[in-house]
Amino acid sequence: MSLLKVAHSYLDYLERSRQLSDNSLTAYGKDILQFVAFAGEQRVENQSEVDAELARSWVWSMAEGGMAGSSLRRKVSALKGFTAWMAREGHTDGDVGIRLRAPGASRSLPRVLTRRHMEEIFQSLQVHADTGDPVAIRDLAIVEVLYASAIRVSELVGLLLEGADLDSRILRVVGKGNKERMVPLGAPAVSALRRYLDNARGALLGDGQSSLVFLSTRGKPLGQRSVYQVVATLLADIPGVGPLGPHTLRHTAATHLLDGGADLRSVQELLGHASLGTTQIYTHVSHERLTEAYQQAHPRA
Repeated sequence: MSLLKVAHSYLDYLERSRQLSDNSLTAYGKDILQFVAFAGEQRVENQSEVDAELARSWVWSMAEGGMAGSSLRRKVSALKGFTAWMAREGHTDGDVGIRLRAPGASRSLPRVLTRRHMEEIFQSLQVHADTGDPVAIRDLAIVEVLYASAIRVSELVGLLLEGADLDSRILRVVGKGNKERMVPLGAPAVSALRRYLDNARGALLGDGQSSLVFLSTRGKPLGQRSVYQVVATLLADIPGVGPLGPHTLRHTAATHLLDGGADLRSVQELLGHASLGTTQIYTHVSHERLTEAYQQAHPRA
């Protein structure tokens, strides 16, 4: 079923249930249809393709555009009501908006880790992986791949063995709208992924069979929630505001690429964004960091 049709069904439900005043119903209707339009720009037209990243991206795009906090909070409230209803009606696999929050005035940009923080994270993961623990080796590969490729967590857990060409240092992933794209990997990520495939994946798989790259401790497909837990644990003690999950690594990778001189369209292709406008938020992140560095370091800032 199309997302637009589902949205109209939800608005009909709100009108029948009379939970909102006429003014609120009109405002919520505009908000939900605006979200549907944004989803269409990201090539998401089916309700089953709606996920937490899409919801967060919509909110961040409005916050980055300078929307007033009161308006942003209303839109988040409208979307959370919609995603909760979709989950209850079986349109989505769980409530994708349950953790959604409206960013405050000082949180209008995505959380981005510094290169030093990333090095500390990798050093910690490497120490644990060197014990030979299959889960630790897997977790190192997960974080290396997320940071190196900037892929979505849904693309990571859906990565197939045949999609990992380590000799060419390329991953073939399937993103939103069932669109396939090729993403490059750096040498450390290739090394970590090869180590996992050669020395740890078999131990996790046991006697089972799977065509997926990343597996749980029981040899089953690794869930997105498990990846969130891995990353959130690593980021918990790092100062800063914003999300703590895998999306932070995606934000960080994109920002570091732009800081290093990558052009915007290349980053757009890497991220799998349908619209260049969605990618442009990372230029603002980079500009903000440049401004902060200037103000801290220049004697006449």
